[in-house]
Amino acid sequence: MPDHSPYARRLREIADALDAEPQPTDDVLTPHPDTLDVIRNRHTKRGQFNHAVPADLQLQRRIRRYNADTGLPHGDIVALALDTWLRAKGYPPSLAPTNTTAT
Repeated sequence: MPDHSPYARRLREIADALDAEPQPTDDVLTPHPDTLDVIRNRHTKRGQFNHAVPADLQLQRRIRRYNADTGLPHGDIVALALDTWLRAKGYPPSLAPTNTTAT
C-alpha cells in the first residue's frame, strides 16, 4: 500500500491556510474570530504601538469617545481596526502560533 502521509500533510496545510482566509460577511468591519480570541485572552502579550497620524482625523478623540461608549480598551480598538483592514487588504497574520501566555 502506498504511503499517502505526505499528501495528507499537504492537505492539512491547505486546510489550515483556507481557515486563515477571511470569511465573507455582510459587514466588512466584522473582526476575524481569531483576532477576537487573541484580544479576549487575558494572557495575550501586548506591545506598544506608536505612530504619528494626521491630527485632523481626530483619531485619539474618536478612540476615547468610542471607549467611553463601549468600554472597549483603547489598544483593542486599534488592534481590531488595523487587523480588519490589513486582512481585507490581503495581509493576514502568519499561521505560526505565538506564545501568548505569560511566563
